[in-house]
Amino acid sequence: MNTFRTPGSGLSDHLRGLLAAGVVVLCWSGFNIVSRLGSTGVLTPFDIAALRFGVSGLLALPYFMLRVAPVEWPRYMILAVFGGLGYGVLVYSGFAFAPTAHAGVFVNGGIPFWTIVIVAAMSGFRLARNIGLALLLTSGGLILMASGSLLDAGGGSRWVGDLLFLLAALSWAIFGLLMRRWQVRPQLAITGVASFSMLAYLPPYLLWLPKALGEASAGEIALQAGYQGVVAALLAGGMYSYANQKIGACQASMMLALVPGVSGVGAWFILGEPLGIRAVVGIVAVSLGAVLCAVPPGAFARTFLRFRGDAEGER
Repeated sequence: MNTFRTPGSGLSDHLRGLLAAGVVVLCWSGFNIVSRLGSTGVLTPFDIAALRFGVSGLLALPYFMLRVAPVEWPRYMILAVFGGLGYGVLVYSGFAFAPTAHAGVFVNGGIPFWTIVIVAAMSGFRLARNIGLALLLTSGGLILMASGSLLDAGGGSRWVGDLLFLLAALSWAIFGLLMRRWQVRPQLAITGVASFSMLAYLPPYLLWLPKALGEASAGEIALQAGYQGVVAALLAGGMYSYANQKIGACQASMMLALVPGVSGVGAWFILGEPLGIRAVVGIVAVSLGAVLCAVPPGAFARTFLRFRGDAEGER
């Protein structure tokens, strides 16, 4: 990882990656709120997925076709399976069974969990100390935030939605790790994912899947099409891919642990949803874990040693 400034760049690669991850946090926090609004209307999960894939695919296809040779398409098709179709279909289907609040916990908390589990398995379960501690803090915060809603779930089919959200998180984690391994340029990866997701999803949607677009208002369709197709699919996806390459899959995914907290605060302001003491404490724990993971390994120790050296020099 390059944590130094390159000549004339102004910002280090690490800081660029953190800024990109911060944009993803804002975009995905809004995604939870906008998706909640969509799930309470007349649109089906399949409609919302179609708007996401259709809008993003139409915008991305010309760019992708002009810049990527057909011989390279199979790699982008694989990325589309995990970062487009797999994630999108699973997460929108989960909204049909479980509250959107569960998505903030199980999707955005599940992505760093699955990422670190996969990385740990591939590396013989050798993790940097700050990554392991960050995972413990984040997991504890997410469990605390989720405990109230999970204990009051009342059974039913909510567990199906939670399972779908966890599978969506696994799909996105695999996408992020493949992006990191293959070092695919972010703009090509996201346009390729959008293009192939549209081509694979729209035909079965138009032929067989339930639709309610004709019953929705123009404003509802415009909101979902604009946010899902442009902000969530293209902007957030591109920024996440960029952050993956600059700070690594583990740190990029751990930054997503901030999403449930930001979503909760945003829902408090926008939707009037209350924040209990469990949620507040959980947000603090998750935020500390994300910050700890975002800092380069050894940074705290170097800062402490530098501070001690300065203090001794003044004596």
